[in-house]
Amino acid sequence: MGSTQFGNFFNFCRDSTLPVCNLLSVQHDQNGPWGGCALTGIPLSDNRYLGNLGSILLCGIAIAVTIFLLLLSERKRAAVGRREMQIFLVGYIIISICEIFTVGEFPLSETVRIAFTGIHIGFITATTWVLMLNAVVGYQIIDDGTPLSIGLVLASAAVLLIGSGYIALDTGFKWTGYFNSSYDPPNRNIGIYVLYQLAPLVFLVAFFVLEAILVLRILGERRPMLYLAGAALLFAIGQIFNYVVSPHICNGTAGKIDGSLFETLFTLLAVVTIWIFWASITEDDWPMPVNQPYP
Repeated sequence: MGSTQFGNFFNFCRDSTLPVCNLLSVQHDQNGPWGGCALTGIPLSDNRYLGNLGSILLCGIAIAVTIFLLLLSERKRAAVGRREMQIFLVGYIIISICEIFTVGEFPLSETVRIAFTGIHIGFITATTWVLMLNAVVGYQIIDDGTPLSIGLVLASAAVLLIGSGYIALDTGFKWTGYFNSSYDPPNRNIGIYVLYQLAPLVFLVAFFVLEAILVLRILGERRPMLYLAGAALLFAIGQIFNYVVSPHICNGTAGKIDGSLFETLFTLLAVVTIWIFWASITEDDWPMPVNQPYP
């Protein structure tokens, strides 16, 4: 593994603003041995600064919009997977709250920033898993909204949350010392790489594939595919801004903003589009793969 980039975060942290970089920096912020363009933002007292203000504001908007979708979902009492969709939305709200303090450059203590980062990473993994399970729910393998369905969703998500969250917190707080080598270039941490970078990607791809099969093969509809494809495109654009375009934006604005601002925006738009997609395939006038309505 020594000659490969698998598990390495050096280049990612050099070019992007990611929550994981807070764990791999000695001072536990976005500044580390990787260098790159530093977000300066708004200068404060005592040589402190408030960076990524745009991302912070967009996270606030994301929280408000998602709460509105959460309440709107409550009105769709006949919708398949209503409770499961609400669990996903709650997860996204928590991610947005954490992002304010992990991607947003608040002048926080190291302990607080590490804690928020561990929670952030854990909820990214768990929430994308819940989204994938939302697609599985549509196949009605078990009845949606039942204690069994909700219990399985929450229990399996909790396992991923605790597992990925623990590795992140152990890395930041150095409880066992097992991940201490992550602080040295090339900042390799296989556990976080798999659970934070790869697993959510697999879950998202599985969600889009399962939903596409459900819509085209079972429901026999095409219009919802526009929403599904739109959500995938919006999410992909956000990742391109964060991982590819970000250093160019940061250098071009002298550190005022970077690609994370646009990643936050496009991820919010993707979540809203996913909700619209879900709402569209639960309309009463479309055939469902079951013979009875759902409470």
